[in-house]
Amino acid sequence: MPLIDTHAHIHDKAFDTDRDAVIERMRSAGVETAITVGCDIADTQRAFAIARDYGLHASAGIHPHEAKDAPADIRAAFEPFLGDERIVAIGETGLDYYYDNSPRDVQQRVLREQIAIARDVNLPLIFHHRDAFEDFVSILRAEGRDGMRGVVHCFTGDTAQAKTYVDEFGLYLGIGGIVTFKTAQPIRDAVMAVGLDHLVLETDCPYLAPIPHRGERNEPAYVVVTAQYVAELLGLPVDDVASRTTTNAKSLFGIR
Repeated sequence: MPLIDTHAHIHDKAFDTDRDAVIERMRSAGVETAITVGCDIADTQRAFAIARDYGLHASAGIHPHEAKDAPADIRAAFEPFLGDERIVAIGETGLDYYYDNSPRDVQQRVLREQIAIARDVNLPLIFHHRDAFEDFVSILRAEGRDGMRGVVHCFTGDTAQAKTYVDEFGLYLGIGGIVTFKTAQPIRDAVMAVGLDHLVLETDCPYLAPIPHRGERNEPAYVVVTAQYVAELLGLPVDDVASRTTTNAKSLFGIR
């Protein structure tokens, strides 16, 4: 049952004391690789170093929370990483109006800049969106679909939003542990509506562990739990879910 954790933060300090064991459990569980996701320049440096040391993949990104501190020339700041095959995406980038840790106009500008970089270097985008659907979609429409591909990480929307992402922009939905939560029926409805062809699996570890691990530190091995849950939800063998979502991830991120 090969799987890929398409969104993790294995470079996070939460794993500093036992990262070797976490990676060993990941691989023992059948998770072939993980993308450890950068959220600012220093964080991208750590993600890249961990990906190199452990044979994983990484992304270069500036999270909307950190947009206020983005360098004047984001492309130049990303340049040291972009030529390495371990960097498979730009992001996470997007809009977060729930916390508003950065001014909204700054979040929007930094998102647009990263979309342009991703196009320029032919990499997919890892999108973060929270409580900003209208503005987020408006920017995607303004930027245009040509040459833009990616995933809406930690999808928590409804069926209508899912269909907008999939049908209008050709994006994937990143499905993580939240789909197992009791309050997540809209997410489950969206998963059933769009089907396996438009899904990739993730953990967002160390956050958002699936039931029955909710409240614990999340880790890449738990993507297996999410795969099993999605299989039950769709009435499919878990191997089918693993195979299809892994194929989707490899296609999107260019992972060999």
